[in-house]
Amino acid sequence: MESLYKKYLELLDIKNIPDFLHEYLETPSIKRLKGIGYFCGMDYASKNIYDFGEYISRFDHSLSTALLTWKYTHDKTMTLASLFHDVATPCFSHVIDYMNNDYITQESTEQYVDQILNFDHEFKRLIQRDDILFDDICNFKKYTLVDNERPKMCFDRLDGIILTGLFWSKELDIKTVKSILDNTYIAKNEFTEVEIAFKSLKIGKILIDTNSHINELCHSIEDIYMMNLLAKLTKKAIEIGLIDYSSLYQMSEMEILEELKKCENRTIKNYYTKFKNIKKGEIPKMDLPVIKNRKIAPIIAGKRMEV
Repeated sequence: MESLYKKYLELLDIKNIPDFLHEYLETPSIKRLKGIGYFCGMDYASKNIYDFGEYISRFDHSLSTALLTWKYTHDKTMTLASLFHDVATPCFSHVIDYMNNDYITQESTEQYVDQILNFDHEFKRLIQRDDILFDDICNFKKYTLVDNERPKMCFDRLDGIILTGLFWSKELDIKTVKSILDNTYIAKNEFTEVEIAFKSLKIGKILIDTNSHINELCHSIEDIYMMNLLAKLTKKAIEIGLIDYSSLYQMSEMEILEELKKCENRTIKNYYTKFKNIKKGEIPKMDLPVIKNRKIAPIIAGKRMEV
């Protein structure tokens, strides 16, 4: 069966990827993201809870976000800012935000972007060659098309909805994704910022409905339990010295999970067994923390939709 992700990349014209992007895709800080799953380590969790169909990495998300940016802007610097926006993502992604008690913003690791890029000598060589300022890539939040405050839209958010709608909620298909892309354009919003917008109400409703379902999944007791379980498992592994915090940036998720699997610590074994085997009906009731709200209010046919 052909990969859905590859079909998505074809819609983004992956075959005609701009020449400058090839070398940046080979930088250590970007290649590291191939070992980090887009779905926060849940690719390795109980199949009774999650079934994504195929593995999507943070590298994949970075690539498709960059291609989205290039498709609609043809801006080299902004495209590279999109590519590198997730370089500070640790193994298990937002699970580490849970471990850091950052349930609401889920941005506790973004502070390391400049540090990681500073250590990537190949990246620094390339931007020097291309006469691009370090801050223009590191400070990706200054581009409202790349990253924007909710409920506004941006390329990172659009790619997230598409990937999650294809592989987790499974309510999107490639035909619908093509319709979304065909309806996407760049507009000036009511704050005089540039923002991605959509032409038709039908497409806008599909995006809003898909995002609402994703928000429900992320607020479900199953997802919160599993994210917290992996957070506790990771924290315990750090506490007993099995790994340290830097391991989250130096190892792949599979390598860390292999260490957890071999560990004889009773708490680790208990958490790991639950993580791999628990069924929906076995998840206990719990007091749910306040989790990041993923609502969107896109501009559709020139008008901001109400939240």
